[in-house]
Amino acid sequence: MRIDAVDFYYLSMPEVLDIGDGSQDALLVRVQAGEYVGWGECEAAPLVSIASFVCPMSHSACKPVRDSVLGQPIDTPDDIRRIGDLVRAQSLDLLQADHTLSGIDVALWDLLGRRFGEPVYRLLGDARATPKLPYASQLFGDTPEETLQKARAVRAQGYRAAKFGWGPYGHGTPDADADQVFAAREGLGDDGVLLIDAGTVWLDDVDAARQRLDALRACRVRWLEEPFVSGALGAYRQLAAHAGPVRLAAGEGCHTYHMAEQLLDYAGLGYIQIDAGRIGGISVARKVVTAARARGVTYVNHTFTSHLALSASLQPYAASEPDAICEYPVEPRQLALAITAEHILPDADGRIYLPEGPGLGLTVNTAGFAPYLVDVEIRVRGKTIYRTPAL
Repeated sequence: MRIDAVDFYYLSMPEVLDIGDGSQDALLVRVQAGEYVGWGECEAAPLVSIASFVCPMSHSACKPVRDSVLGQPIDTPDDIRRIGDLVRAQSLDLLQADHTLSGIDVALWDLLGRRFGEPVYRLLGDARATPKLPYASQLFGDTPEETLQKARAVRAQGYRAAKFGWGPYGHGTPDADADQVFAAREGLGDDGVLLIDAGTVWLDDVDAARQRLDALRACRVRWLEEPFVSGALGAYRQLAAHAGPVRLAAGEGCHTYHMAEQLLDYAGLGYIQIDAGRIGGISVARKVVTAARARGVTYVNHTFTSHLALSASLQPYAASEPDAICEYPVEPRQLALAITAEHILPDADGRIYLPEGPGLGLTVNTAGFAPYLVDVEIRVRGKTIYRTPAL
């Protein structure tokens, strides 16, 4: 069979706030091949990602993603990987192409899983999926007291691990940041797994990050996530040498396999976090899983949006160690929850399990997300080259 259609749906909350919350808008991808349909989600700015699919060719290495996808045979997982390679070759200079490809790749895996009646992780070669220990992923409160209450709330909900990030952390003094971390530890309890996300706030300033290490050690923080931007390999390596039991985590900013490989080889990471909706899809994320295991670095998913994206992010490392941790957004906007009819929920022991249904194992709820649909039309030289498709 061949790919007959690739449709994009730009969703948005009525008001998008200037905060580190990626669930305020979304870009869904629907791929059709014969009688089969698959869905994916791009972790990227929706409008520019749509544009990269339809934009006029600039030259032979800057073609629209559409040219490498529509009409392609899609019968086996190797076809998905072949299409990804073709996109990367023909859209080499189109920098948004990897983000757009990510959602398409996820949708193709979902489509093949539905065709063969298997969950994606089995198509990837894993016989079974181990349960994961979800960490409640959320923003720091504006004050330590607010962070304390948020930590208490997720612990009361049964979460044994939590991550706090962004917000005021890193923008004030080291003492102010320490107050936030101690509040998170108090609220989560002595036995909870505590993770801190700096959101690249220090760019490549190793000294600024080092000033926060004492508080992180005192609170037994397992990792400090993204103290620097993804490419600051030397800064990561220097900080890792001083961090002791606090390991460094990064990788969500990687949009190619080779970016992840550089982090694995030169950044001194303890954890690499990959977003299947950004790095090129499930296909590339799976390659990073293999590379991380070979280097003794722990692979962790990244996702902060819908449960469709959550399922996609878990598939590449389904067969991990029992109770491997995974990111689990606990403060999503209603838009993100409306995308699927089902949700991946922790059980009584605080674990989550991958869906066992075909593909990503979730039903996309078009009626649920329709109120958030943004109507888009792109015109070039008086001709409409893209219009939001019908649901």
